[in-house]
Amino acid sequence: MPCDEKLCWLPFLQDVPGDAGGPAELAQKELAGNAALLGGKSAAVSLLPGAGDGYEILERDGNYLVRGGETGVLYGAYRLLTDCYRGESPLRPWTMPAFSLRMLNHWDNMDGSVERGYAGKSLFFAEDRFAYDPARIRRYGRLLASIGVNAVCINNVNVHAPADQLITERLLPKTAALADLLRPFGVRLLLAVDYALPVTQGLPTADPLDEKVQAFWNRQCDLIYQYIPDFLGFLVKADSEFRPGPFLYHRSHAEGANLLARALKPHGGKVIWRCFVYNCRQDWRDHATDRPMAAYRHYAPLDGQFEDNVILQVKNGPYDFQVREPASPLFYAMPNTVKALEVQLAQEYTGQQIDLYYMPPMWEEWLSQVPDLPDHICAVSNLGNDENWTGHFLAQANLYAYGRFAWLGRAFDGKAAAREWIALTLGSDFPETERLLSMLLRSRGVYEKYTSPLGLCWMVNISHHYGPSPEGYEFSLWGTYHRADYLAVGIDRTEKGTGYTRQYPKELAEQYESMDTCPEEMLLFFHRVRYDHMLRDGRTLLQRIYDDHFEGAEEAEGLLKDWVALQPVLPDGIYAHTLDRFRRQVQNAREWRDVINTYFHRFTGTPDAKGRTIYD
Repeated sequence: MPCDEKLCWLPFLQDVPGDAGGPAELAQKELAGNAALLGGKSAAVSLLPGAGDGYEILERDGNYLVRGGETGVLYGAYRLLTDCYRGESPLRPWTMPAFSLRMLNHWDNMDGSVERGYAGKSLFFAEDRFAYDPARIRRYGRLLASIGVNAVCINNVNVHAPADQLITERLLPKTAALADLLRPFGVRLLLAVDYALPVTQGLPTADPLDEKVQAFWNRQCDLIYQYIPDFLGFLVKADSEFRPGPFLYHRSHAEGANLLARALKPHGGKVIWRCFVYNCRQDWRDHATDRPMAAYRHYAPLDGQFEDNVILQVKNGPYDFQVREPASPLFYAMPNTVKALEVQLAQEYTGQQIDLYYMPPMWEEWLSQVPDLPDHICAVSNLGNDENWTGHFLAQANLYAYGRFAWLGRAFDGKAAAREWIALTLGSDFPETERLLSMLLRSRGVYEKYTSPLGLCWMVNISHHYGPSPEGYEFSLWGTYHRADYLAVGIDRTEKGTGYTRQYPKELAEQYESMDTCPEEMLLFFHRVRYDHMLRDGRTLLQRIYDDHFEGAEEAEGLLKDWVALQPVLPDGIYAHTLDRFRRQVQNAREWRDVINTYFHRFTGTPDAKGRTIYD
């Protein structure tokens, strides 16, 4: 569906040129094809050799000049057009992105399903084959280029057949055809690979130190680059959640990653190696093993052992994209290793693109904790083949904001990004900007209140991660426990407990170690706390749990009322589709409130001090 139907943040642009050429040529075509946006001025591009993604926008003889690198002028052209549409001055000094690689990871399977996908089926695959609309892929490329995303992985990190064939002679011609469609937008292709591919292709082993295995990957990489000369490289999930990896052969992850890195290096390729490795078969009676500690223990001792074209991809927090986590301790460690921040746009644990959840406050919180930015960034995609791309119309704001975050780094402002997205999607004269902006900015706090306040994680349904299940993970083997009983809740992660705080630098460890100085919003992540413990506002922990869940459900109803108030100024289709999402969110919030409050009431026998009934 074309963008002029107001289903994305570029509704004002003409459709994408079919013969786009390279990024610089596309930039000039986009400027020429949308000259009406420039207020009577013309615009040209000027290439600066070696400038890469950087650009500046100048005024020359009363007209605009976008000057920069091959991809930089394309980013500059889109910034020029979008600023003019918003009525802002497009003139910009020299700008470079904060993160070199700004990646999007799709968890798409070739049968068309999307693991943890909440926006329809795959954009790329169906029935175990490539199946896409080239025109829509061009619109997809334009969306990514307009926010500076420069790399995508199109297949699931949990590689399922026949996706393991994407880098073999069988499917490489079709893989290359998709790469050709994305190339004009400055978007390079990554592919998730099965570490055991040598075995599935006939070798008896995938041992990274075996010469035949090394020769296999060398041949495979030579073949890939014959078809895709600018192929970016491999994304790898190894030794995690039943995926094969080097541990099977008693090798380290440095040895495993370096095998692939050396095969890719002659071609300029990279290995993106995910650090999501932990024991997913932990006995619930084992109090010594603490899952958040796993990544640091696996990787910190390997600092300096990785090839320079290996990038360790580290999740923002040590758990798994929960509502609130501290920054992963790996971001303070491994100074001699290249790293990438991984965030999740797909709302697996944050409402699944049914509940409204604007993510930038999480990213700004992460920025406030981490002193040094990693070199690269990636996000798990929230896109699918739904006509509005993201299932929930307002979830588009997360993708837009991700692009701005990836470009701006520490200069990122989530509120400004939301305001930009509203103007670009609904018009700079949208009369209810402040109401919609308020909905986005308060949505994370609302969701957190009725689900998992104070850093309490994993009270969610184990099978599909939507809706409450206080003990869904409590006796499972996945090691994600809160260990609630009639006296207290939470895990002691201090020196006297699991020792997790020792993985942080001294000053931060000391802050988290004490209940007096630990940020209260993460109290239950770091400490085991009695229900009668008095919080800083004078409430007991138990009363805070009750209050948050009642307030969160009420505030979810407030979001619904705000959306209803927007009906006169929204397109009918967008209003009606999203209204259904808000109604479902209200139901979800009430269920969370009732289940969690009842759970703790039964444990403690202590009623809500305000006399509210659990059910209504």
